[in-house]
Amino acid sequence: MKNVEHPTVLVVEDEPAQREVLTYNLEAEGFNVVKADNGEEALLRVDEESPDLIVLDWMLPNVSGIEVCRRLKTRPETRGVPIIMLSARSEEVDRVRGLETGADDYVVKPYSVVELMARVRTQLRRTRPATVGQRLEYEDIVLDAETHKVSRADEPLKLGPTEFRLLSTLMEKPGRVWSREQLLDRVWGRDIYVDTRTVDVHIGRLRKALCQHGGDDPLRTVRGAGYALG
Repeated sequence: MKNVEHPTVLVVEDEPAQREVLTYNLEAEGFNVVKADNGEEALLRVDEESPDLIVLDWMLPNVSGIEVCRRLKTRPETRGVPIIMLSARSEEVDRVRGLETGADDYVVKPYSVVELMARVRTQLRRTRPATVGQRLEYEDIVLDAETHKVSRADEPLKLGPTEFRLLSTLMEKPGRVWSREQLLDRVWGRDIYVDTRTVDVHIGRLRKALCQHGGDDPLRTVRGAGYALG
């Protein structure tokens, strides 16, 4: 069962030795790792696992990495998932092609594993800051992911672990409307069956916690769609 507090990284690499080295190092960093060894499987895994980041080899059987990248970046639901492209092609024209196809970063083989891990953290800091220990702020609400503390208008708030994960998800993208299903995947994890009404219960608890010292309710219910912060 994956740890929902830790980001999920999809590794798409057809060379078993390379795939295992990447998996070992990513898991050592605390990430959940999902693997695929060809482009078709990669596209299926993206739909099944909703990864937070993809490490994608250019040269793959069936569907090439560049084509996988192009398809994912043209779909609204996967466009925002960072992709780090791995390639033995070191020519500038290839690097430019990879980036123009939508890759967020391009790493030439052979690469330093330490450097690649740093690049993974950099991309996740941009898209899922709470999972890499970042401090999040929205108006007078401050969430410190490292110390697991939340305050509003400098007053400490008491939140349960589920409410903390809910708030960190909402604070990563203020204004974005999250459906109940998306919140279930992100906060509870796909491996656990939880009724969507459970989300409503915990949103209610989060609202109460955020307003325990006064202040307006910062959470917005979007009828038929889900919830948003702001």
